[in-house]
Amino acid sequence: ASRHAFPIIDASMTTWLQDNLQLNHSQANHLRQDYWRRYGATMLGLIKHHANLNPHHFLAACHPLETLLAEIHPMPQLKTTLQRLPGNKILFTNGPIAYARAMLSALDIDRYFMGIAAIDTVKLTPKPIPKAYHHMLQQFKLSAKDRIMVEDSIANLITAKKLGMQTVWLRSGMRCHPAADRCISQLKQL
Repeated sequence: ASRHAFPIIDASMTTWLQDNLQLNHSQANHLRQDYWRRYGATMLGLIKHHANLNPHHFLAACHPLETLLAEIHPMPQLKTTLQRLPGNKILFTNGPIAYARAMLSALDIDRYFMGIAAIDTVKLTPKPIPKAYHHMLQQFKLSAKDRIMVEDSIANLITAKKLGMQTVWLRSGMRCHPAADRCISQLKQL
């Protein structure tokens, strides 16, 4: 996602903030980053400080599917790794459901997932806020102790670990973290 999707999403957020809050590009970009740092998600800052703005409109505008789907960069051996892993898999994402479905389809891996917990299916609560995890578990009638969370964000794994999930940190580099039960550097190591 960092090669194509994240830069597009960030730029789309900045443009949306410019247009909806009448800011110049620099102000909008600063506000986007400030809300992300302060609240963990730009959208949470909007909800807190701009109640008149619709967060669903924000999510849709910031995930322009046609542009995002123009380039797909799957991790090496993504499909074969998912295919060989037993058990039910759920995509748990801070993106909206439409984006999650589109990406799973574009990557041709949708058949490997039994469900999606997206920001707009967990009551607009992003990871790593514990409430998002509780909503996800309730959505699929699961208990945390029977789950394994695979993530590239240690902040998201810290919450998962506190809730009793097993954790796998997909990270570059050699360092590990106490919140990670396993550390891997390539997806195929799952």
